[in-house]
Amino acid sequence: MMSNIIATDGDFEIKLFLARQRIEEWYEHHDGKVYINFSGGKDSTVLAHMVWAMYPEVPAMFSNTGLEYPEIVDFVKKKTSEGMPIITLRPKTTFRESILTEGFPLVSKKVAEMVSRLRKPRTEKNDATHNLYLTGFKRDGTFSRGSKLSSKWVKLINAPFKTTNKCCDTLKKEPFRRYQKETGLAPYTGVMRSEGGQRSLIKTCNSFDGKEPMSRPMLPWSEDDVWEYIRRFDVEYSDIYKDRTVNGVQVKGESRTGCMFCAFGAHLEKGENRFQRMYYSHPKQWNYCINKLGMAEALDFIGVPYYPSALNKIDDRNYDLFDNI
Repeated sequence: MMSNIIATDGDFEIKLFLARQRIEEWYEHHDGKVYINFSGGKDSTVLAHMVWAMYPEVPAMFSNTGLEYPEIVDFVKKKTSEGMPIITLRPKTTFRESILTEGFPLVSKKVAEMVSRLRKPRTEKNDATHNLYLTGFKRDGTFSRGSKLSSKWVKLINAPFKTTNKCCDTLKKEPFRRYQKETGLAPYTGVMRSEGGQRSLIKTCNSFDGKEPMSRPMLPWSEDDVWEYIRRFDVEYSDIYKDRTVNGVQVKGESRTGCMFCAFGAHLEKGENRFQRMYYSHPKQWNYCINKLGMAEALDFIGVPYYPSALNKIDDRNYDLFDNI
């Protein structure tokens, strides 16, 4: 079957051909009972463009969590008004409710999950997990470097706030799962291995079996492939990716657009990070995030600046900005 053929380094034409094959294969396998997991970002926009070129009736589901960039929401509304079959879903909870109960999304999903588990009291039942995350040693005595919490993030275990990886599940994934359960439709997603993290470990493009069957037509694609498709087929995309001038300040367009207040990977961003850019580009959202939701304390704790460097803003809690970069 074509779904497991991966063109890792090949020509764009090959990747495009295989993506279309996977789209067709998924559609035929499910007798057209499919939908597009649509975020409004450039990757899912390209995915939707490919699917609609073949099957214009396939619906796209957009989960409006309240954390999307305004430009993303505007883009989705525009496409909907133009007749694109987009359905907007909403989660049952809010980001504020999520952080109050579960904590802040910091560092990465993997680190956040480890910290969340390690904050729970150690018992006989979770002793092995605690030992694994703190030392890297499994029950059989073998060492697993990837299973050990990095020493620079151990301090999060005793932080004055909680850390979580569950907000993505409750805000992003839950509405889609609910929709799938209600309709029985099978999803297309714009996941690409080049995005890194746990996605880099995915091997199968079309997963017909398992707990969460889904189609990933763009799995072997790179960022350059996405932009090549956009250029070649003149695909309209959200303005959030474009450089712009805000109140006389040049603000760089976003390269990735998840939830605005998510801090996963922020400590790795070179140059000014997403929160520093947000200070100029979306001041109301920045103020709500940093001051109203209390993200300032969490970002201070992990050494992620949120004021633009040009302001030379130094926090009076005297943390070392470079300690955890």
